[in-house]
Amino acid sequence: MISRKFPSTRLRRLRQSDSIIKLTSECGISKDDLIQPVFVKEGLKDKEPIESMPGIFRFGCESVLDEIEEIDQLGIKAIAIFPVIDPAKKDATGSEAIKTDNFISEVICSIKSKFPNMLVIADVALDPYTDHGHDGILENNKILNDQTLEVLAEQSIVLAEAGADIIAPSDMMDGRIGFIRKRLDENSFEEKIILSYAAKYNSKFYGPFRDAVNSKNNLGKSDKSSYQMNPANFLEALNEVAMDIEEGADIVMVKPGMPYLDIISRIKHEFKVPTFAYQVSGEYSMLMESVNKGWLDKNVIMETIISFKRAGADAVLSYFAKDLIKEFNL
Repeated sequence: MISRKFPSTRLRRLRQSDSIIKLTSECGISKDDLIQPVFVKEGLKDKEPIESMPGIFRFGCESVLDEIEEIDQLGIKAIAIFPVIDPAKKDATGSEAIKTDNFISEVICSIKSKFPNMLVIADVALDPYTDHGHDGILENNKILNDQTLEVLAEQSIVLAEAGADIIAPSDMMDGRIGFIRKRLDENSFEEKIILSYAAKYNSKFYGPFRDAVNSKNNLGKSDKSSYQMNPANFLEALNEVAMDIEEGADIVMVKPGMPYLDIISRIKHEFKVPTFAYQVSGEYSMLMESVNKGWLDKNVIMETIISFKRAGADAVLSYFAKDLIKEFNL
C-alpha cells in the first residue's frame, strides 16, 4: 500500500466558513475608522454634483447642514471640510483665507453650533484662495516658503476661532507645523490638534479634487513639484514625518492612499504615532466609475479600506465613508 503524507497543518481550516473567516480576521473596519470629506461652495443655495466624482456633491452654507446631519446619524464622528470660494475673491496671496468673516469660517461656525460633537478638520492651504492655484504665495514663478508661513499661521488662527477641532496643514511648506503650533499656542489654542499632511506626494490622483474646488483651471499647466513630494522617494517621507512630529504635529497623514501603502506601513512602524491615510479623489472616481459600470464588484471598495488598516492607518479619509456604512452595515 502506498503511504500518502497529508498535511497536518491546514490553513484552509480557517477559511471554511464566513463565520470563522470573520472570527480570525486580523484587520477590521468600523465607522470609527472613517472620516467623510465635504465640499462647501460659496453662493450655492442647495447642492450640485461634481462631474468628475460620481455621487459626490458641493453643498451650500445651509444645505451642508442636512449633509452633516446624515453623516452624524450614520455614526461618523469626523468630517474634513474644503471650501469652494467665489472666484472674484481669489488673488495672488490668498488674502481671503485670513479674513475672520470668510465663507469657511461661517460654515464651520454653523456646523459646530448645530453639531457640537462632530469633529471638524479644517484644511490649511492657499490653493482654494489663490488666483494661480498654488498652495503658497507665488513670485516670479516660485513659491515663497517663509512668506507663505505667515499667511498659513493666520489662516490657522481664523479656522481655530471659527471652531475647527483639528487644524490640517496640507500645503507642504517647510517648517509650517512648528510655525503654526507656535502661533496657535500664543493665541490660547494650545489644545487644538494639528493633523499634518506630512507625506503628501505630487500625485496625478488629485485631478477630481481640483475640479471640485475649482482650482484646476487656475493652476493651468503649472505643477506643485517644488513643494509636494517626489513619488519615487521613500526615505524623504520619513524625514518629513520626523520633522513634523518634532515641530508639534499630533497626527500625521499620507496622501494619496493606495499607491503609498508602503509609506503608511513604514511610518506607523517607525514613529508609532496616530497615522491617517487619505483615499483621494482620483482613487474614489476610478473605483466608483468601475463599480457603476459593472467592471468591478462593489466589494472592492471595502477591500481598499482594509488595505489601509492592514498597512497601519488608524483612520481613513474617504469619499466612500457614508456608502461604506450603508452598504456594509458597519
